[in-house]
Amino acid sequence: MAASRSEEGATMAKEEAAAAVEEGRARGRRSGVEVLVSQDTSDPPPQCPHGPTLLFVKVNQGKEEARRFYACSACRDRKDCNFFQWEDEKLSEARLAAREIYNRRCQPPLSHKQYIERYWKFIELPLSQRKFCRRCQQLLLPDDWGKHCDHQVLCDISIAQLKRPSQLLYPLENKKTNAQYLFTDRSCQFLLDLISTLGFRKVLCVGTPRLHELIRLKASGDKESDVKSLLLDIDFRYSQFYTEESFCHYNMFNHYFFDGKAALEICRKFLKEDKGVELILVTDPPFGGLVESLAVTFRKFMDMWKEEQSTDNNSKELPLFWIFPYFFESRILQFFPNFSMLDYQVDYDNHALYKHGKTGRKQSPVRIFTNIPPNKIILPAEEGYRFCTVCQRYVSLENQHCEICNSCTSKDGRRWKHCLRCKKCVKPSWIHCSICNYCALPNHSCAGAKDVCFICGEADHKRTMCPNFSTSKRANKAVRKQKQKKSNKMKMETTKGQSMNHATVARKKKKKKREHQYPCS
Repeated sequence: MAASRSEEGATMAKEEAAAAVEEGRARGRRSGVEVLVSQDTSDPPPQCPHGPTLLFVKVNQGKEEARRFYACSACRDRKDCNFFQWEDEKLSEARLAAREIYNRRCQPPLSHKQYIERYWKFIELPLSQRKFCRRCQQLLLPDDWGKHCDHQVLCDISIAQLKRPSQLLYPLENKKTNAQYLFTDRSCQFLLDLISTLGFRKVLCVGTPRLHELIRLKASGDKESDVKSLLLDIDFRYSQFYTEESFCHYNMFNHYFFDGKAALEICRKFLKEDKGVELILVTDPPFGGLVESLAVTFRKFMDMWKEEQSTDNNSKELPLFWIFPYFFESRILQFFPNFSMLDYQVDYDNHALYKHGKTGRKQSPVRIFTNIPPNKIILPAEEGYRFCTVCQRYVSLENQHCEICNSCTSKDGRRWKHCLRCKKCVKPSWIHCSICNYCALPNHSCAGAKDVCFICGEADHKRTMCPNFSTSKRANKAVRKQKQKKSNKMKMETTKGQSMNHATVARKKKKKKREHQYPCS
């Protein structure tokens, strides 16, 4: 329990820090690695197993400081996808051929069509023969049983279970790649009710498998429900449960359809609005994903949707629900200035912290960003939301209207305070810093975080480019070697002491035995 509390505190602190980082970005202090999404190159980018790569550059205080490079669009960690190539690097034909073979090897073992053929055979089996391998995350046909006899296998898989694949499959919880934090039934039901109330009858679900699941369940169980959906997701395991018309294997970070033009046409056909049928895009990207690349993707969907509209609707924009943490608001508004953030807190089944009913800093930071006017969206009063007559929108109970700002200013569900010097409301945990001349956390670094070399302290280069890097590396290696030597010595002494103790005990026992054998006269 103590460990979970410390983890919870660390996560909350990270959220505060992330908000501070976004505040710093808004002031133009950009450092780190950035994606170059607006670059038009004559040659197409190289491909990794996750589709076309993205062009990145290292930035220090807003200035490019190194060569540009290509890396995976979906994985922020090199352990998940180790693709790396300099922008101006020329590869031999042999290396390109080897890369092509490797990319093909990383794809799913079967095509979508083959998975669906297996699915139809699976549901024809009697209940006692329907099995699912938990280890391989695969529906098993009788011919497969021998290969999975040593694995954990679920038996008697019902049709009802097949309709809820998100409960059958293990969630992929890599924050930087998949991050399948699945909506709770409460949040999922709210989204579906809201979509229906707003009059939408088609939902493009981008990375929202549980919402897609609920829509299909409602359609099969309720004849009055006429909402249709198409799921686009990077998790190919859903190919086992959904046909090509209801699921496309898709990477939202580079707008890549793994099944090529056929899948793209299915999506384009779905976006084509029928007479009187309104469509909305709902997306729940991994929170570690790049806002820039996501914004480019959603803009492409908007353009595709607009192409299918009549000339009378050219001024309209594709309605969108983008579900993301509140501290990314400034970044999202950079790309979509007409978006607004709703106060509704989205919570997840398989996330330790993002749960409904928590208070203070423990509340879920996940919100809904949308281009639908907020006054049209009704939030549930039974969950503590109220209507602000001045702002003309629903807000959380603690989000009090500030008379000075003339707005309900809270973003995280707590009551914020107004800072007269900053001329805006800030978090209750922030204080005004006279050095930085803005509000921040009490333990923040004044005048912004300084990007300096960890070895010599100079500001014009990083640690890896330091002239003393090799010397520092040797010194660190020597220190590690010395620590290892000391550790080994201590282990040897401990082992030696234990063996000596054993020897002493053995001698005493032997002596005692002799005394019993030859008693004194």
